[in-house]
Amino acid sequence: MTRLHTPHQNRLLAALAAEPFAAQLELVPMPLGHVLYEPGIQLRHAYFPTTSIVSLHYVTKDGASAEMAGVGNEGLVGVPLFMGGDTTSSSAVVQTAGHAYRLERHYLVQEFNRAGAMQRLLLLYTQALMTQMAQTAVCYRHHSVEQQLCRWLLLTMDRVPLRELTMTQELVAGMLGVRRESITEAASHLKNAGIISYRRGHLSVLDRKGLESHSCECYGVLKKELTRLLRNVLSN
Repeated sequence: MTRLHTPHQNRLLAALAAEPFAAQLELVPMPLGHVLYEPGIQLRHAYFPTTSIVSLHYVTKDGASAEMAGVGNEGLVGVPLFMGGDTTSSSAVVQTAGHAYRLERHYLVQEFNRAGAMQRLLLLYTQALMTQMAQTAVCYRHHSVEQQLCRWLLLTMDRVPLRELTMTQELVAGMLGVRRESITEAASHLKNAGIISYRRGHLSVLDRKGLESHSCECYGVLKKELTRLLRNVLSN
């Protein structure tokens, strides 16, 4: 199994291929629904997704939830480890099954404190993650459920090289913090327009350009910012 995976599948690790902690990376499976972090629990590992996607979301006392950000092969889960917080008020749950490389907190903090390439890269990624959270908040407030769904699907497709995604409408509704009926209605509009097709538990994107045209500007803002920040790192 390990021959099918490489740390280079994660863009942050690809930029740090020569770092001394490379030998400490552990390839781990990331099953759908697996909880990596819970609110208030001390973080012990950082996760660098390769073929999986992790959702960072907040759950209210009455059980309602909404995704604040997603993390795929462009980033890592565990920012509080090197920012000094050690815990987080949100949850981290696997949204799309796959694999990730896990690194113990000691090695991550040790390399971050060297104030070299690792520190610069992680701070730039943190800026990109903050942008994603801020843009997501704006999207929830000002854009339609259909636009939000398109943004979410585009970001998901960027992180996994699949045309067919395994997901339920309940899962998507939970990610966006809306009623399942709202997702059903939005998905029906996209299906009737020939942009997607879906059956229970599976969704295929037939027309990516169409999906982009139905999305709000949030997707473009997020993609542009992430590309800008990572390009700066990879070129130096």
